[in-house]
This record gives sequence, C-alpha cells and structure tokens, in this order.
Amino acid sequence: MFELAGRAPHLFPAHMLSSAMALLLAPIVIAFRHRPELHRPLGRLLGVFVVIGGLTSLPVAIISHSPTLARAGFFVQGIVWLYLFGTAFIAIRQRDIRRHAHLMMAMVAVTTGAVWFRVITGAAIALHLPFDPVYALAAWIGWMVPLGIVLTNPRFVAANLAR
Repeated sequence: MFELAGRAPHLFPAHMLSSAMALLLAPIVIAFRHRPELHRPLGRLLGVFVVIGGLTSLPVAIISHSPTLARAGFFVQGIVWLYLFGTAFIAIRQRDIRRHAHLMMAMVAVTTGAVWFRVITGAAIALHLPFDPVYALAAWIGWMVPLGIVLTNPRFVAANLAR
C-alpha cells in the first residue's frame, strides 16, 4: 500500500479518502431515507465520493503490484460500483424510488467489499494461510458475496425482474 501511494501520490490517496468517505457516509444516507431534506444532499455528497473513489480505483487497480487476479477483482469492483451508482442515479431521476433504493443497497454491498477484504486477509494472516492466493480471492469474494446476498434478496428480485 505504501509503495502504491509512492507511485501514485495523488491518485491513491484520492481513492482511499473518497472511498472511505463513501463507506462512512452510506449508512447515514440510509438512516435518513425518510427525511428527504437530509437524504438528498447527503446522497449527492455520497455520489461525489463514489464517483471519485470508483474512477480512481480503476487506474489504482491497474498500477498495483498485487497479483493479477487481485488487480482484476479490484478493477471489476470499481466498474460494478460505478455502474450500480449510475443506474441508481438514473432510477431516482426517473422517480423510481423503489428501484433506486434497491440499486443503492447493491452499491453499498459492493462498498463494504473494502471491509470484508481486510477481514478475509487478516484472518488469512492469523491462520498462516498462503497470502497471495487468499489476497487474490479476497479481492473478489469481499464484494461479490455481499452483492450476491443483496441481489438474491426476494424483494430486490421482485423490484428489478421486470426491468
């Protein structure tokens, strides 16, 4: 991580800061979902952090010294994160509140990948598992499992199947 920060002294900190802010702000935005006067401006701010974090994640994933499979996982996570946010943004502009809510929950699930990735790699270290393969798998599992849970939720499926 420190090596990456040295090679991308503006890009990597922008990614880390904006993505961390998205991770911290998301539950607050959700908590205020029934208070539009707070939800809307906080949601817009969250969107700014997601766009910055997502766009910076792509070159960061490419220039990382992580194993190729891990870099691919981080890159695809960034693409999926941006796609879900963009689709949720379009849904709310079309006043489809239900679809917007479900897509944002999927986007937040992908956001939590940062936490799950660290839990998985920390557990691997504690259990003395081979680091590189676990790191590479964690780059995928960390965001795909939470996203899969959201996407297979019957309420999500019912709200989005007709689309």
